[in-house]
Amino acid sequence: MKYQTRKKALVLLADGTIFYGKSVGIEGTSTGEICFNTGMTGYQEIFTDPSYFGQIMVMANAHIGNYGVNDDEIESDGIKISGLICRNFSFTHSRVDSDGNLKDWFEKHNIVAISDVDTRALVSYIRDNGAMNAIISTDIDNIEALKKQLAEVPSMEGLELASKVSTKEPYFVGDENAEIKISALDIGIKKNILRNLAKRGAYIKVFPYNSSFEDLSSFKPDGYFISNGPGDPEPLKDAQKVAKEIIERNLPLFGICLGHQVIALANGISTYKMHNGHRGINHPVKNLLTGKGEITSQNHGFAINREQTENNKNVEITHVHLNDHTVAGIRMKDKNVFSVQYHPEASPGPHDSEYLFDQFIETIKKNQKISV
Repeated sequence: MKYQTRKKALVLLADGTIFYGKSVGIEGTSTGEICFNTGMTGYQEIFTDPSYFGQIMVMANAHIGNYGVNDDEIESDGIKISGLICRNFSFTHSRVDSDGNLKDWFEKHNIVAISDVDTRALVSYIRDNGAMNAIISTDIDNIEALKKQLAEVPSMEGLELASKVSTKEPYFVGDENAEIKISALDIGIKKNILRNLAKRGAYIKVFPYNSSFEDLSSFKPDGYFISNGPGDPEPLKDAQKVAKEIIERNLPLFGICLGHQVIALANGISTYKMHNGHRGINHPVKNLLTGKGEITSQNHGFAINREQTENNKNVEITHVHLNDHTVAGIRMKDKNVFSVQYHPEASPGPHDSEYLFDQFIETIKKNQKISV
């Protein structure tokens, strides 16, 4: 597509700030909380991550779409972001094993995308002023109407979104003859989490977001998992109740991202909305148990209260984010329960933290021996 023929487009922030760009060829309007990701690669996995549901994504990397798309590199059943903002959008791609180009893929999912935006200035603005709702549109002559539409978009704070991305019916992953069975509560689960559990010899049954402990325990699992996902963790009362019941019975439990926040809430530790969140594939974390550093993949806009965590006699901080010292991991001192705020399954990102899946499996095996 020729540069000159593309329609003008804009980004309108909740505080009235406007950035201009050009449509990539998909006309329309989209709303959501604006956020940015600093990853240099892995845009397809980012766009299909359920944790991004309801968000407009700004990619800090200057070139998006240059290696096309691949059907094997998705983390859910489709694109989950509300829209895309980038600097340079590649209409052609050069990877041998790609299954198509990014524009066609976005058209298939009816996703609005705009390019030629000064993303350095936009990312800098979000860093300074915080994450906020935004609208992207090719309807640049009706700014007042866009402002009214944007004003009606609910805040991410207090918003329950797990129900929008969770499975409707239970399903299975892995070898049914595996020696380990895991019940997973899907509040926005990524496919690569399930792959990591299955390749370690687990057979997983994935349950909808509003399943009860009785539902999950009916599978007679050896361990329980609470997934990542979008939105505010506080409204997820059913998931918090499930976590409490697992904890009370001292059963093996592992949580990632939103699941980590749910486990904290189940322990009376509050959560809060961050200024602009952590989203990227190069976030430094320190494991306080080993003293080792990890480069991690992160995607979250909420965090757990550090002071309350430190004052909770049943909980120990195991990992901290080295940029802002937020809590990146916890474990319960006398229970088989632990969780992390980041993504050990990566996809995209480094594999420094994959050991956490091994740790979960080992916890299950130890508990199996005690139970015999």
